[in-house]
Formats: sequence, C-alpha cells, structure tokens
Amino acid sequence: MPLKKLKEFLDTHDVKYVTISHSPAYTAQEIAACAHIPGKELAKTVVVKLDERPALVVLPASYQVDFDLLRLATGARSVELATEYEMLEEFPECDVGAMPPFGNLFGVEVYVADSLAEDEKIAFNAGSFTELVQLPYRDFARLVKPTVLKIASKV
Repeated sequence: MPLKKLKEFLDTHDVKYVTISHSPAYTAQEIAACAHIPGKELAKTVVVKLDERPALVVLPASYQVDFDLLRLATGARSVELATEYEMLEEFPECDVGAMPPFGNLFGVEVYVADSLAEDEKIAFNAGSFTELVQLPYRDFARLVKPTVLKIASKV
C-alpha cells in the first residue's frame, strides 16, 4: 500500500500522524536507528500463515515472534512464516517485508504483541523501506481493532 493510500485512510479518520523519510534500511533495528526511534516504539509487521490463512503479527522491533505462543493463543494447528511469494500475492503494492500493520485494509487479521500495546505511540513501515508513519497507539488500535496477545519475546 503506497504511503498516499495510507495517509488518505488516516486523514479520513482524523488521525494525527507524522511521516518520516529515511535512507533505505531493511531490518527493523536499522530502520529504528536511521529514523532515531527507540526499537520498542518501532513496530515491525511479520506476515504469518495460521492454518494456511495469512495474518499480520505486529511487535516491537527489538522482539521476535514466539510461534508456540502464537499457535496456542490463536488456537491454530499450524503457524509458519509466509514466503516472499505469498507476501507479494497478498500485499502487491508493498515492498516485501515493509507491510504496514493495517491488516483491516487488506482483509487480514492482525495480532499485536502485548508489549507493543503498552506504547503511547508507534512507528511502522508504510509499504516501503524508506518511509515510516508514526501515530498514537490508541488510534492504531481504534482503526485496526487488533487482537492483543502475549506472542513475542525480547531478542
């Protein structure tokens, strides 16, 4: 989803946000450093498959998905990372690995790590590896209505 489409969505819902452009960076920790954002406030979006259904897991950059906890918390029989091809199919307008956490715009469930839900504001990739959007977590939660679970552990 290009930044323009995301901004239009946020604007129509009266969300106050900031866009941050930065030099290309590909890992969550690199992006946090480039944008001068604490790793805890940078939300990384991981595309997973729960019983073959795509879903987004959103967690702090300094955390990793605990697949056993995710499986137990969601009741899924199988949990695995989506392949690059599957990400391209599901999110064709986004750079692979830079999906914004707005699964509601793609018809995909969103699960948020409880540690991220504690933050006052979050920043996340806006579909590319050079642009971030930062906004209050409460606005993200209001628009996306994610399921908050204990599904991540600190790296």
